[in-house]
Amino acid sequence: MALNGFLDIELSVKNPNELGAFWERHGFIRTSDGVYGTADRATVMTIKEGDHRHLSAMHLSCVDESDIADIAKRLESIGVTSRTTSTTLECTDPVLGHVIRIEVGAPTPVRDSGPHAGNRPTERTRWNRRTASIDPSKRRPPRRIGHVVLGSPDIKASNAFYFEGLGYRISDQFAGSSGTFGRVETDHHNLLIHRARVGYLNHYALEVDDFDAVGENGSAVMKENPDSHIIGVGRHLLGSNIYWYMRDPSGNMFEFFADMDHINDDEHWANNVRRSDWGSPDAPAPVEAWGPGPNEAFMAIPDMEEIAQARAKRGLA
Repeated sequence: MALNGFLDIELSVKNPNELGAFWERHGFIRTSDGVYGTADRATVMTIKEGDHRHLSAMHLSCVDESDIADIAKRLESIGVTSRTTSTTLECTDPVLGHVIRIEVGAPTPVRDSGPHAGNRPTERTRWNRRTASIDPSKRRPPRRIGHVVLGSPDIKASNAFYFEGLGYRISDQFAGSSGTFGRVETDHHNLLIHRARVGYLNHYALEVDDFDAVGENGSAVMKENPDSHIIGVGRHLLGSNIYWYMRDPSGNMFEFFADMDHINDDEHWANNVRRSDWGSPDAPAPVEAWGPGPNEAFMAIPDMEEIAQARAKRGLA
């Protein structure tokens, strides 16, 4: 169980140039044709043309060559075929249909950008100057891809694939196993799989430095297109992260987030913190600690029928 990195994603959309240009305006760097990164990581997102919007690939890393062999064996035990070399593995999500690519290595470390000076009742760190957030030229763009949320019509098979096969570690679960948060890094979650009528990408999430950076980046997107706003700003219960959800030009929901829970003691988390009853009468619904609750725009998938028809053509639910 030695996955150690969520590296990047591949999105298929009808107009890849439009989406790529959008992210270039909002802090991404085009490193090659269709490939976009940040100042920290050369590749965060690959954008290609497709007949409908969907996640087409996820790129992960693992510790060493023995992990490739172990993952291949676990996948075989649940009926999933993989293609391997000594240092790489590729397979297809049996429910959702996107490609999983795993390589031996680790994520490129995110650089330390230094503290963002602020003033609190017991600590004053910004003296005789205004906050940097009022200067648009000092906007701090996204640092990395942090997680994806995927809807699955077969939650049992999806859980088996990601947690038994690939080796994601469970962080929290909805009551009745209707959704599972999982991680491969120390983030509370790099993945959430939840029950849905049709398989689809619910959203992808980009980490920024802090609360101010969530506001800075979200406001810049809003200034360009006020209709991009979906819900936020708030703080989730599960993961504890600050969030602002928006919609990109291709119709995908995405999230700017900051200050997520991180886990470096798996045993302590599993025995003392993790819950599997979120949303039950004994535990709050796993949405927000504060901020706006899910609204109509957050819950609606305007192109769901188009996605369903496209998946049916590919033999997917």
